[in-house]
Amino acid sequence: MNLKQRIINKVERTEIGKQFIGEQRSRIILFAVFSFSRNLLYAFYNGALGIINHSAWFIIMCAYHIVLSTMRLSVILCEQKNKNISSSDIEYFVMKLCGVLLILLNFVLAGAIYISLSRNIATKHGEIVMITIAAYTFYKVTMTVIKAVKQHKNPSPLLSVIRCIGYAEVAASVLTLQRSMLVSFRGMSDTDIRTMNILTGSAVYLFVLILGIVLITKGKRKG
Repeated sequence: MNLKQRIINKVERTEIGKQFIGEQRSRIILFAVFSFSRNLLYAFYNGALGIINHSAWFIIMCAYHIVLSTMRLSVILCEQKNKNISSSDIEYFVMKLCGVLLILLNFVLAGAIYISLSRNIATKHGEIVMITIAAYTFYKVTMTVIKAVKQHKNPSPLLSVIRCIGYAEVAASVLTLQRSMLVSFRGMSDTDIRTMNILTGSAVYLFVLILGIVLITKGKRKG
């Protein structure tokens, strides 16, 4: 028996470990808890910087992570509720709620895009750091696609909501990556960089808006 199998066997002996390994839904919800914690920490961090520095940019980033953490918290609370009384009505309500929150997130993203373009805000990194960030972002994109393929046959409204939240977050990450790459690896004029950022920002804006509308529509249709 190799080391990996030994670790799996030990984890499976615990109740939480058994659910984590044996149930796809439990794993997804657990990852949602981790993501909620991360978003909440980022919200506090950016909020503190925004207050200290009187920076609209950090306040916008704080609002962005607050909306993401609120959506994930609603999913977690819904799952806890389902453990006591399983109800699809609750899941479809959360679907509609998160659809509305995604549209709210879209306004936050629009504010972030406007500020970054008007004030030319983009974080410049060294080559190694930029490549590392790019690799991590593409990893997130790849994992999101893989999860979408694996879970597309799962009818659960709650898991559909989690996927849409992930899509929105990854889309925003790609936009942030592009902005940093364009200023870190100079090769384009300022006009071309601005044009690229406007085009990508518009695409992300429309994508998140569509996600929100789809969730609201599905929630109303089934709710």
